[in-house]
Amino acid sequence: MKPAPFDYHRPDTADEALAILADLGGDAKPLAGGQSLVPAMNFRLARPAVLVDLNRIAPLAYIEESPDGGLLIGAMTRQRAAERSGRVARKAPLLFEALPWIAHPQIRNRGTMGGSLAHADPAAELPAVMLALDARFVLRSRTASRTVPAHDFYTGILTTVLGPDELLTEIRIPPRPARAGFAFIELARRHGDFALVGVAVELALDQRGACASARIALLSVGDGPVLAAKAMAVLVGGIPHAASIEEAARIAAEADVDPPADIHASSAYRRHLVRVLVGRALTQAVERAARGRDPA
Repeated sequence: MKPAPFDYHRPDTADEALAILADLGGDAKPLAGGQSLVPAMNFRLARPAVLVDLNRIAPLAYIEESPDGGLLIGAMTRQRAAERSGRVARKAPLLFEALPWIAHPQIRNRGTMGGSLAHADPAAELPAVMLALDARFVLRSRTASRTVPAHDFYTGILTTVLGPDELLTEIRIPPRPARAGFAFIELARRHGDFALVGVAVELALDQRGACASARIALLSVGDGPVLAAKAMAVLVGGIPHAASIEEAARIAAEADVDPPADIHASSAYRRHLVRVLVGRALTQAVERAARGRDPA
């Protein structure tokens, strides 16, 4: 199929792009990698009157260390560039581990970090990973800039707090604490398909071996990425062991999610997968925190 007719702008700077969005309001749609938007337009599920192509704005593609030791990623950074980045591997190994699970290399060569996050697909890996990492997103309009935590950014299926005149321009990932561990696991029918369920875990142990912090984020179980807050509360303050991990996994499945049913999986099966995958991911993250093992 072919998309509905649209006007096309290709600005050279972020300021120019923001000016176009401000002038056109809700009629305009930013185009980043296009790996989600273009297929939707071809099926006429999306019919923007105007496309604002961001691909000439090179200053929005970067991976840098922040002054506090965290990571700054420009929104137009290709997913493949992040996947191959030693800086990402050192500073955000959870992200480094999750990136190869996104679709296929051909998609990641064009897909952008900010584009995937702004698209807000509930089955996408990056929103859940950023929720687990407690990342913050910089949103810019022509007249203002604001920083929004990942847990406040998503408001529903394919919807975010982004205004029609705003762009997501930067992702800010905080520095990892000492003795941090992580894990990313998902289950799909075939590698590259959308996951039936996925889980991203980032936690840290104190000097006693107790859990000082834990973040468990899930994908494909709701209207957006889901933070398993009740399961996290089971772990923090105690020394993680098989029983507490199993209890956290049970609570995640029973109390933290209300997964949908579709042609791919029933709600009950997704709950079962949450329990199994959260248990596996927590076990791996605790082991890595204790031994200091990163994939880099």
